[in-house]
Amino acid sequence: MRFKEFKTYIDSDLYRYYGRLGLPTFLKAYLKEAGFKYTFWMRFAEYLHQKPLTRYTLYILAKYWHYRLGYKFGISIPIGTDIGPGLYIGHFGTIVLNGGVELGSNCNLSQGVTIGQSNRGKYSGVPTIGSGVYFGPGSKIVGNINIGDNAVIGANAVVITNIENNGVYGGIPAIKISNNGNTGYVDNILKS
Repeated sequence: MRFKEFKTYIDSDLYRYYGRLGLPTFLKAYLKEAGFKYTFWMRFAEYLHQKPLTRYTLYILAKYWHYRLGYKFGISIPIGTDIGPGLYIGHFGTIVLNGGVELGSNCNLSQGVTIGQSNRGKYSGVPTIGSGVYFGPGSKIVGNINIGDNAVIGANAVVITNIENNGVYGGIPAIKISNNGNTGYVDNILKS
């Protein structure tokens, strides 16, 4: 990851919170938004890890800070997880992602979200998630399944099968409720 790509990711993440960019907005988000602070250190540590000169110096400090914030806020997303730009974590608290998950751009993670691995059966593996997906509070996504673009996973839903684009799903196990997509759930997307 080059610095320009790192900056694009941070700008996209920042824009999701306030719909604007700039140093004052960055400082406000860093000081007020636990999700943005955590995401910043996760991405910064990943950036430093890929540079030979910083891998054994600054990276160690960034990794420690990422770990410390994860413990403080109850968020567990391993450094290097494939997450697109525009990640929005609205509230901290018990957010867990498996390191093998592929998460598209402009996704929203609410408190209590778990995206994990299944170790047996037809859907053994980790999820692949499209762009613009909203995960409601307490939702669980498990197994080698595909979540389509602009989908909405309702609060406390348990998803164990594939979800189509623009699908709205809820329940245990999750069933399709509508095709209304993420309108009104995923806002402030930075246009390239």
